[in-house]
Amino acid sequence: MDSRRRFIGRVATGLAGTIAVPSTVLGAGSRVRVGVIGAGDRGHQLAREALACGNTQVLGFADVYPRRLEASQAIAPAARLHGDYRPLLEDPEIDAVVIATPPHLHAEQILASLDAGKHVYVEKTMAFTLDQAKLVRAAAARSSRIVIQVGHQWCSSGQYAGAERFLKAGGMGKITAIHAHMYRNSPRGKPPGLRPLYPDMTPETISWGAFQGQADASGFDANRYANWRSYWDYSGGSVFEHMSQQLAFWYKALDLQIPSAVSMLGGVHLWEDGREVPDTMSVAMEHAEQILFSWDSGFGNNQLGASEEVLGTDGTISRAQQVRYLPQKVNRPDGSESLSLERTRPNAHMYDFLDCIRNGGAPSCPAELGYRVSVACRMAVESYRQGRTVRWDPVREVIL
Repeated sequence: MDSRRRFIGRVATGLAGTIAVPSTVLGAGSRVRVGVIGAGDRGHQLAREALACGNTQVLGFADVYPRRLEASQAIAPAARLHGDYRPLLEDPEIDAVVIATPPHLHAEQILASLDAGKHVYVEKTMAFTLDQAKLVRAAAARSSRIVIQVGHQWCSSGQYAGAERFLKAGGMGKITAIHAHMYRNSPRGKPPGLRPLYPDMTPETISWGAFQGQADASGFDANRYANWRSYWDYSGGSVFEHMSQQLAFWYKALDLQIPSAVSMLGGVHLWEDGREVPDTMSVAMEHAEQILFSWDSGFGNNQLGASEEVLGTDGTISRAQQVRYLPQKVNRPDGSESLSLERTRPNAHMYDFLDCIRNGGAPSCPAELGYRVSVACRMAVESYRQGRTVRWDPVREVIL
């Protein structure tokens, strides 16, 4: 409760706490000791990725649900288990934390981790609200010796290296638009991503107040806990889960800033199961770089899959399973199609995080990039919920 009070105070005053420095300086051959906050499926996967990178050790897991902590022992039998993340942060043996909780908890836990001098790997999206994004950005700017990696994994991929190579080759001309898609499907009657409810999901076993964090208080609801992605209090829906990943890739590659205007339409057109976030949606983002980034998504047909097309006067970069350059013959009659052959090393994003801790350097997806993506996603959600186009004031840094 004390950490949540401090977080509310930071939001109210715009101040971040004192940033500690890591208790030890790690070198190239040092073992990185990791704690995981959020021991669900994603937290377990990231723990395995860290261990697979070599010369790492998982010393602790924290979660509000005992069943998940018990399952964690299969990954790291000697790890210490905590029902609250704060004792994990107080462990002086832990060098870095992996945060794999719902987005509404990210900022609070990032700030607490920085206060404790821990390096941070946080799942997308970095922050849930504009105020939270500003707090994390300010704290990150003052943490010169702490590595913060936001979990937009494609930023560490061979695909990113391929796209960057095509852009630097000069065959695109003026880029005016990016079309992005993210579509999935599932068997009739089985909504994608729906998680089961267990008999032991009760107020006596789950720390409901800790799970709710800064969200509006509501009575215990096992479905809201298990399927938090369906509710606005904890989730930005597919915008935060999927659009953020595609934005991060191209925001990094093209150095795009926060969009000047965003419009989002859609609704719950398929899975009328009590969810609040839409299952069918379309977002249009206008950027000062004179690029219109459009993104659409749905869960009732997977024909379009996940892809992007970057459209320039002289060429197109298409990214799906592979990254491909295609010339616009009207302006490059002698241009030829090219395929990216760059490979992605296993667990590349986690490896990049651990490598930066040991050897220094900037991570593939730092907090500054996470900030721009977080604000763009929040603008889309605000547009949808308010039923209007929203705009960004870059001077005052407010959504209008």
